[in-house]
Amino acid sequence: MKLVDKVRAVKASISEKNKTRRQLRGPAHLQYAIADSITLLDRNAWTEITGNRCFFMSPGYLETMEQVLPLNLTPRYALIYNSTGSGPDHKRQPVAAIYMQIAEISVSQVRQVRPQKSVSGAVASTTSRAKKWLPTLNKLARGVARNIKENIKEKTTQRVLTCGNLLTFGQHGLAFAEGCDPKLAWHGVAEVLYRIRQAEKLVGKTHFVMIKDLHAPFTQQALHLENLSYRHVETEPNMVLTLRDEWKSYDDYLASLASKYRANIKNGVFKPIEETGCTVEHVTGLAALQSEFFALYKSVQMNADFRPIELRPEYFAALERAAGDGFRCSVVKRNQQILGFLISVADGDTAIAYHIGFDRAAAAELPIYLRLLHAGVADAISLGCKSVSFGRTALEPKAALGAKPQAFGVLLRHRQPVLNKLIKRLLLGIEHDDAPERNPFKKQ
Repeated sequence: MKLVDKVRAVKASISEKNKTRRQLRGPAHLQYAIADSITLLDRNAWTEITGNRCFFMSPGYLETMEQVLPLNLTPRYALIYNSTGSGPDHKRQPVAAIYMQIAEISVSQVRQVRPQKSVSGAVASTTSRAKKWLPTLNKLARGVARNIKENIKEKTTQRVLTCGNLLTFGQHGLAFAEGCDPKLAWHGVAEVLYRIRQAEKLVGKTHFVMIKDLHAPFTQQALHLENLSYRHVETEPNMVLTLRDEWKSYDDYLASLASKYRANIKNGVFKPIEETGCTVEHVTGLAALQSEFFALYKSVQMNADFRPIELRPEYFAALERAAGDGFRCSVVKRNQQILGFLISVADGDTAIAYHIGFDRAAAAELPIYLRLLHAGVADAISLGCKSVSFGRTALEPKAALGAKPQAFGVLLRHRQPVLNKLIKRLLLGIEHDDAPERNPFKKQ
């Protein structure tokens, strides 16, 4: 290609990008119903779009969750309509349903990491006379750091408008009508987020807008929102185990594993659990167990580096009521004491194995976490699901189950254009763990 042709191609590309940007910055010529509660929207229109495809977008689930959301979360909802015709022939066709959450997140929700070296360690070569002052210097440094941290806690709070559900993993914030134009629908999503952000100025500034847990086919559909300064960043993958049709029980799954993996599970997971008198059981009626469950949940949650939310004690029983027959809770017990739990919920053909809690002292001696993962496989099969979504943490043990990575990402936008450019550079430098390659199954 000649230089002149290359220049023309570049100019045409820039012109097309600017055209798309101007179009996205303008109205989508759609109609919107935005509400603070799911009960304020047209339930029939919402159900028409979401159908039975997503439990986490169902009116029953959303209505129940409104009563038990974490204290720093506020829900928002929207229906997008495409208006056709005029006068007597005027019709409104539902295009998309959107579930959003506004989160108040402070620095205190980031786990403090202890420094590797103290002041005394940094000046190990000082004279003996100077060393006499080191305890005082260390004490002073800790006091200053504590005061700064407390000051930051009070003043540094970020309001984040999220398109999605911070209580789950996966794209549980969007549903599009079948046959709709994806570009038009995403234009409408961006306009809804803009309108809510503007309205929220009455309460306080919205610092970030995030579209959470994008995966195929949403990722490619939404990438043109980068013309609105949204920045895409890939996160750790979601680990998904595909369940074979011939697996009618957990024993069928176990029999499909190669002998090495099967032996490791029996000797390294099942045997220690059984030899110490532990049992694995299903429990129901979580309202009576909410104190125990909350303590086990907190034991795990407090160890996370980032804790944007904290579930309320009554949340687990509410989820059980909302999910009904699609709910499973497996526990590891010893002497009638619950040492750990895993909650799975059927979301269409996928079991979401996502709420877990365990006693850390007991888990230091027993493979409670691994035993619960295997209970999640058994629960998904009993639910009649075709796959299990295990989430983004602990990639190695989930890969050993046979789970494969599903690419996840988020779109992020800051309200300040200058910070948006900075975020773009920061996001380009973010690294995440890749799932290891494992094939635990027999060769076919």
